[in-house]
Order: sequence, then C-alpha cells, then structure tokens
Amino acid sequence: MKRILILLGPPGAGKGTQAEMLKNEFNMLHLSTGDLLRAAVKNGTELGKLAETYMNKGALVPDDVIFGLIDSFMVEHASESILFDGFPRNEDQAIELDRKLNELPFSVLELKVPDQSVMDRLSSRRVCADCGKLFSTSFGGISDGNCGVCGGKVFQRKDDMPETIAHRLDVYHEQTKPVTKYYRAKNRLLEIVGEGTVEAISERIRNALA
Repeated sequence: MKRILILLGPPGAGKGTQAEMLKNEFNMLHLSTGDLLRAAVKNGTELGKLAETYMNKGALVPDDVIFGLIDSFMVEHASESILFDGFPRNEDQAIELDRKLNELPFSVLELKVPDQSVMDRLSSRRVCADCGKLFSTSFGGISDGNCGVCGGKVFQRKDDMPETIAHRLDVYHEQTKPVTKYYRAKNRLLEIVGEGTVEAISERIRNALA
C-alpha cells in the first residue's frame, strides 16, 4: 500500500538516521528538496536552470520552483511510497503540500528533542577532513585530534559551533515549529521522543505507525 510520510524535527534530532530506517523498512523513496534542487541543476532542466539563478545569487529558491520539482517527482513515482524529509519548512508550504497531495492519506512524524540536547549533540560532533567519518567528543574515536580510522585531521564544522547551532534552533522555532502545530490541529501529527538509542527511537516510530 502506498504510504506518504513527513519527517520533522529540529537540527540534530537524528532525522537522517531515522529516514534511512524508514526508507529501507517501509520501501520508501526519500524526497529531500535539497537533493531535488541539486539534481535539477546538474541535469540542466528548465526548473534547474531557474533555481540556479537564485542559488547563484545566494537567494532562497521560491516555493513555486520547489513545488514544481516536487510535482515532477511525484508524477514520476506516482505508485510509490514517499518520505518527505524536513519538508515543509513553514506553514505556507504545509498548506500548499496539502493541496498537492490532493486528499492522499499521510502521516507526520515529529522527532522531539530538547534544545539543550541538540546543542550537546551537535557541538560535540567532529568530522574527518580526509574520510568524512563523523565522531563525537562524548564517545571518543579521536586520538590527538586525528581520525581513529584513517589518521586524517578531525575538525569541527561551522554548522556545529554553538553560536551557529543557536541560530539554527531559533530559525527552527520561528519558522518550522508552527508546522507541527498546523498538523496537530489536523490530527495528523505523531510525536516521537527523539532521545535514547537509535534502535529505541526506531521502535517508537514503528509503534506509532502500526
């Protein structure tokens, strides 16, 4: 049976990890608007060329272009289950996505993680400049500032610095959190405690979808 899911949550909530589980376990296509944009630009489609004019100026790509890409994706995969990862990002997009889904049944999963936990998770994250492996200063794997896998230099990305995380959280609460209120009012929201082991969180999601 075709299934449509929307996965929401703050930065650092573990959406990527749980998206992978959902994709594999429920045989879903992973729809990331960022991936759609990059593919359209790379393939030189009309929408891709239009999107590129905004991206080259550092401007946000307008919603009508984003939804054009989503429309094309959904037409191409009309019979398949789809997972929307981190989209919609604001209430206007949620309203328009409702219209696009045209009464198709769907559920919305929100991974709930306190701000302090997000701050702790992301600020402790490090990445190897050579092999790209992620580490956490809380769990080790880093020896003298070097990767325990390949020996490359381990560094902290700008996105994982406390001031950047605080800004990302502010944007999330201002723009995206109202989306969860919108779906709660429509009785579509499934709230998932996003703390604990990956396996425990995955099990909560399975139980919520059962």
